[in-house]
Amino acid sequence: MITKGANKVMECYGVKTGDKVLIIVDTKTPVSIGGGLFEAAREIGCEVMLLTMLPRSRHGEEMPESVAQAMIYSDVVIAPTTFSLTHTQARINACKAGTRVASMPGITEKMMASGGMTANYDLINEIAIDLDKKLHNAKAIRVVTDSGTDITFDIEGCKWYMDTGICHEPGCSSNLPAGELYIAPKDANGVFIVDGSMSSFGLLDSPLEFTVKNRNVTNIKGKHAEELNAILEKVGEKARNIAEFGIGINPEARLIGNVLEDEKVGGTVHIAIGDNSTFGGDVIAGIHLDGIIKEPHLYVDGERFILSFTK
Repeated sequence: MITKGANKVMECYGVKTGDKVLIIVDTKTPVSIGGGLFEAAREIGCEVMLLTMLPRSRHGEEMPESVAQAMIYSDVVIAPTTFSLTHTQARINACKAGTRVASMPGITEKMMASGGMTANYDLINEIAIDLDKKLHNAKAIRVVTDSGTDITFDIEGCKWYMDTGICHEPGCSSNLPAGELYIAPKDANGVFIVDGSMSSFGLLDSPLEFTVKNRNVTNIKGKHAEELNAILEKVGEKARNIAEFGIGINPEARLIGNVLEDEKVGGTVHIAIGDNSTFGGDVIAGIHLDGIIKEPHLYVDGERFILSFTK
């Protein structure tokens, strides 16, 4: 079960004989996953190293300097850690040095063998390129749902990014499972209802309502609001920044309570708060939390926009 997923990771990242591969795990990562990735790289003939660190406390928290330095001197970094290292300065610096980085926070044995990981990533790449072309010159996106979401993003002049799982070029980075198009908006105003899942909370048994003014979350309502507010207060005001608007494009991904896969589900959108410095934004917050919204209606520059996942 692990072998199939581990081999897929090597394929997606174009891992070849002689590559210096660093696998970063923490003490909560299933041993089978770290071990499976190590064996897959070893069998290819890589110079592979497995590094175990203590778990971080949240998505986007920086790693020890020794880990950050090891990333810089690697050709490929694969990180099935408890929390995401995507939105860290360590990841940015490694990519600047030419390292290819695969971030797989919270991945499980089951996820390695089913769902989003089994997707045709060449097809996802085609879908992403097509969607990027259609949205390239968009100035505003409005998201509306029957559950009460009505929020508008100012994206004029902002750059879309594609997370396709195909990462062969030096300095590239992706999640696995992959499959989203995302952007750091200039501004955002309105209300959004997270009714799918939320980073740090998993599948929601009760929705969370966020009020947004001038790209800042001014109020949170719902069953888990008090706990979420406590997390944000520990980080500071920048944690309330509307960091990202993303569109899931993986036809095989399923809503399972793990944001790594949930945000890739085709037909959903997600909105993240906190850090967006790693993809064209202007906020370094040390935290990045995604909320998945089901069954959205999208309007691009005032016109209804229909998402399609076939070529």
